[in-house]
Parts: sequence; structure tokens; C-alpha cells
Amino acid sequence: MASDETAATRSTVRLVPSGAGNAHVETGLPVLDGLLEQVARYGHFDLTLAIASDSAEAQVVSSGRALGAALAKLLRAEDALGHGAGYIPSAEALAHVALDLSDDPRLLSNFDLSDAHIGGLAGDMAVRFLRELALATGIVLHVRLVEGSDTQHVLDAIFKALGVALETACSVRGERT
Repeated sequence: MASDETAATRSTVRLVPSGAGNAHVETGLPVLDGLLEQVARYGHFDLTLAIASDSAEAQVVSSGRALGAALAKLLRAEDALGHGAGYIPSAEALAHVALDLSDDPRLLSNFDLSDAHIGGLAGDMAVRFLRELALATGIVLHVRLVEGSDTQHVLDAIFKALGVALETACSVRGERT
């Protein structure tokens, strides 16, 4: 279990690979909670993540950093594959996510959700989460929206594909899932 505490934010994360996909997520943003539950379900991780913060932006940033730090340990394990990809649909949306360990971590994407708002979460905050996740994990994260216009479906497809890509990247070489 990893823990990260600052004056304005407290976070606790527990991540178990090759789990049942059970998740207990409390970021303070129900939409983000649901998206992270998708990552756990599609990545077959057991995930507990709790964030206590004074602002929505800090909750998003802390969530990305806390999950990223836990994933970094798994991806950098001696026998971990360290890279992965996944295509997953959600209704009319289809997303592709690919990732690889990198000394120059970053997020690269082809979608713009800056004008979208879902359940109190601005679309650019979803991008902010993914960027913080990539930086904290130490990965190059490519997110491609192949098709889709409904913001909720787009986000669902992206986070499901992220879970699949992470499952592959955390798998043991020679025993790919």
C-alpha cells in the first residue's frame, strides 16, 4: 500500500494486479470514481483509492499521481512486460490506448474534451488526470479516439482501453494475458 500526503491533499492507494477487478474509489468526484472503476475492471486490478482534497483540480491531480506511483512499481518489476495496448468500445465510441515505459513520460492524444462537462468533471480534467498518471508512472501514453461523440461514452472507452493496456503492461513476460 502506498500513501501520499501534502498539506492540502491526502491520498491512499492499494493496487493488486491479477485481481478480480474489484474497486473501491473515493476521489470526491463520482464521475472520476466510475472511470477508475472501469480501469480496475478491465485491467483485472483490485484497486482501493481514497483522495481527500480541498479542490476538484487537486483531487484529479492527486488521483493521477497516486495511481501512477502504484503502477510504476508494477510496471518496473523485473519480470513485467512494461508495455501494452488495448482497443475497447463503449456504445458508439471506440478508443485505442498504447503505453510504454519511458525516461521521457508524456501523454499524446487526438481528442479535445475541453468544452465537455460530465457530473461536475470538466473534460480537460480527464486529460489532466491522464497526463498526471503518465508522468507519475513514467510512461509514454498514447490515447486515440477512433470514433465517438458522446462525451461519457468517449471517456468510458478511453478508461476501459487504459485498463486493458495496463493489464498487458503489468503482466509477466512469457505469460501475457
